[in-house]
Amino acid sequence: MNLWILDKEAISPLVGALMADYQVVGPQAKGPEFVFGPIADPAKLRLDYNTTILPPKKVLQPPQERLATFTMQVGAHVEPVIEAGPTVLLGVHTCDLHAIQLLDHAFSQEYPDAHYLERRRQTVIVGLECLEPCDEHSFCKSMGTLTADAGYDLHLTDLGPAYAVDVATEAGEQLLSRYGTAREAADADVRRLNEVLSAKWPHFTYRLDFDAAELPALLSAAYDHPLWDELGERCLACGSCTNVCPTCYCFNVFDEVNMALTEGERRRRWDSCQLDEFARVAGGESFREARSARQRHRFMRKGRYIYEKFGELGCVGCGRCIRTCVANISIVDGFNAIHETAVGGNGQ
Repeated sequence: MNLWILDKEAISPLVGALMADYQVVGPQAKGPEFVFGPIADPAKLRLDYNTTILPPKKVLQPPQERLATFTMQVGAHVEPVIEAGPTVLLGVHTCDLHAIQLLDHAFSQEYPDAHYLERRRQTVIVGLECLEPCDEHSFCKSMGTLTADAGYDLHLTDLGPAYAVDVATEAGEQLLSRYGTAREAADADVRRLNEVLSAKWPHFTYRLDFDAAELPALLSAAYDHPLWDELGERCLACGSCTNVCPTCYCFNVFDEVNMALTEGERRRRWDSCQLDEFARVAGGESFREARSARQRHRFMRKGRYIYEKFGELGCVGCGRCIRTCVANISIVDGFNAIHETAVGGNGQ
């Protein structure tokens, strides 16, 4: 570990200095909630936030973006558009660090996504260790995302009057040395860091009744579980759960053309497997018409399908889907219900 100490009063000057060369994005208050957004005033940065409405993935995969512009006249031409610039993504909790690593896999394998990858290449990520649960809906400890040893360039841990800064990459080292006023950690700082990290674990509880590593096998045997019908009856198909999920990456592509039909642009925006029209194809047929089937698909992706594809579970335990669901559907309760049935031997 390349460990440095940064006094808390040095944070605002650091952010101010970064703003001269980067777009700095970090957590800020929005009413009683918090959001990730561009920092215009370093004093507005809130590293003491609990969680954000939308995950920081929106910086790397915006809710809507241009992909290309085109002309439709003689000599038609298509021009790719990649809207990216030097960015510092500041204050990312460990669960969201794990989520970004999953997005890195999703957008770089099979069909590399130039838009995401260029944005990712130009982004320096500063993580933030969680020392208290965000709220009662967090289950990061169950999902193994309560801490992270990768996925960031710098990582902050609150030691009280200062932050311990783990420098993980050359980009992080250059950023800290050029813009910060950190000092190298002494033995006493390392001991304090170890004390803080050890003390945090009892504050978090396991909310799954089983080891999350069992999820892929449990869900493989639960395709016809009665839980899906129960959830389908409650689900409003609003898509809120997937919109706030840090690991959902589905999108829809559409064209916008001017009134003269001479030019336009191709755009994409987030899409949701929970919406009625998501799985509708030509002829009006839908291969996932029932809401129960769509709920099953969401649970399967988080606990099985993504694991089979990337070797990582698709849920990081942030709890955002539970907080936002107006039908009070809890992915934790669902996973536990499937496990309870399997353990009880009642069949599926």
